[in-house]
Amino acid sequence: MKPDRSLLIPGLAVLACVCAGALAYRTSLEAQLAHQQRAAAQRLDFAAQSLDSLLHRNEALPALLALDDGTARALGNPGAANLRAANAFLGRAAGLADVEAAYLMDTRGLTIAASNWNQPSSFVGQNYRFRPYFEAAMQGRTGRFYGVGATTGKPGYFIAAPLPAEAPARGVVAVKISLDTFEAALAASGDTVLLADRDGVVFLSTEAEWRYRTLAPLGGEALVRLQSAQQYGRHALRPLDHGLGAWPEGRTAVRLRRAGQERDFTVAARGVGPLGWQMLLLADQTPARQESLVAGLAGALCAALLLGLVLYQRLDRQGQAERRASAQRLQTARDMLETQIAQRTADLTAANAALQDRVRDLQHAEQILRGTRDAAVQAGKLAVLGQMAAGMGHELNQPLAALQTLSDNAIALDRQGRREDVAENLRLIGELAARMGRIVRQLKSFVRKETPVLRPCSVRDALDHALMLLAQRCTAVQARIEVDDFAPGLCVQADATRLEQVLVNLLRNGLDAVQDQPVRVVRFAAAALGERVRLRVADTGGGIAPEAKDRLFEPFFTTKAGEGLGLGLAVSRIIVEGMGGTLAADDPPQGGGAEFTVTLPLARADDA
Repeated sequence: MKPDRSLLIPGLAVLACVCAGALAYRTSLEAQLAHQQRAAAQRLDFAAQSLDSLLHRNEALPALLALDDGTARALGNPGAANLRAANAFLGRAAGLADVEAAYLMDTRGLTIAASNWNQPSSFVGQNYRFRPYFEAAMQGRTGRFYGVGATTGKPGYFIAAPLPAEAPARGVVAVKISLDTFEAALAASGDTVLLADRDGVVFLSTEAEWRYRTLAPLGGEALVRLQSAQQYGRHALRPLDHGLGAWPEGRTAVRLRRAGQERDFTVAARGVGPLGWQMLLLADQTPARQESLVAGLAGALCAALLLGLVLYQRLDRQGQAERRASAQRLQTARDMLETQIAQRTADLTAANAALQDRVRDLQHAEQILRGTRDAAVQAGKLAVLGQMAAGMGHELNQPLAALQTLSDNAIALDRQGRREDVAENLRLIGELAARMGRIVRQLKSFVRKETPVLRPCSVRDALDHALMLLAQRCTAVQARIEVDDFAPGLCVQADATRLEQVLVNLLRNGLDAVQDQPVRVVRFAAAALGERVRLRVADTGGGIAPEAKDRLFEPFFTTKAGEGLGLGLAVSRIIVEGMGGTLAADDPPQGGGAEFTVTLPLARADDA
């Protein structure tokens, strides 16, 4: 039975496309992995050189510290004065060398002085005889060791050196270097890097879940040695999950489980440091495989395209007329598409022009809104100023009358030759003039229409100015304003004049609310809450009617029959929100009256 040619030819074409795609995928993958291997090796060389530089930079530091006479004196005569001097010297040395700690041990391994002597995790009094670096230093060699700190629980690189042979006492000076900055730099580079000791224990890794894992199962001798030196504390030291009994020495690829998923990595390895460490850089092969897959698909598509061209040529020879008809239909579709594109382009151009007009309208509306808001703020200030005019007249008339009396007295006293009394009268006249000047300046500052400038300003100063403006009103309604204690240096990020206007509005509303009450008290409180400052004004008035709560901040809405314009709270909210804050009204927690709360950004007092 002969095979069906109608199925054989398409089948062979599909097989050819699959083979071409597989070949392209394989070729691209080999090239990608080779490039990844070279790039990983270059990045690993840079990281290894950085680590070598960090380790060798402080290699001679313990030996230099051991040359100091103070260390020998502290060992030979561990009196209080000698130990304090040794602690101070080691502290300065650790700060200048930028090491985590420097400390001095006697021949028993007991730490008698350390740079961190005044810290809770001080090394002073701790015995490190069990550490290999101490044993090496006592034998006259430079001791090197990496492990988890027995006192602090923080890992570090330890270097130790003995005191010179001519020193009057024997002992060991050691320094601890933190590799946290180096590890953070590796993590910031985006590479996956492991640093393992000579036993294959990964003690530094950009992947937290791989830290204190082993490249291969540890033998009994290695476990005993690590445990006796307490090198890695209580970490379990379980092997990495790479599906192999031992780490693949010399291999350039390995499969590991990360974040619950198995991934293939290109491996670059290099020895580093004087302790036989091994640094491994693992480059995830997923991007390379994805690019190779794209290349394979492209190869298959190219093969399909070539086969399609061959088929097209064959069909072209069989039907010239059909191709001409197809070309005509294609031209018609192209013309239609060009027409649609031209129409769509014209529509987009018109829409863009309309959008620009809309943006200009919105900008104009924003300018009008900003001007209206500033006008409303100024109108609120003028409304409050008009209500305070009578009180300020009395406030100025009183010192004016006193000035007249004092000046007449000064003339009479001068005629009598009483110079000391004349000087006293002149001093009182100066104080009254200064008082009138403060009142006038405060009113000028309050009524001035200025563009708000946000800067650190003192809550105490703004409150004092507001209290000065409201002093006559308090007398008129026989009420008092009580101020709870708060930090004298408390500052907010605001416009000082506008903050004062808000406080005047809220405090005056409180005074108006209590004027017919048996208890006439308005209370002010201020406190810093995190990065915000809360200002509260509470009164003992009749409270806020339920039907008025939703309309309190509407312009021209007022609960004072026949009094006010209804702008105070509306303008105050506009001002507060313009300074990045909020204004809200509520009933006090203890009941009775009303409470208004202003929150503003906190500012540092030293910036004010």
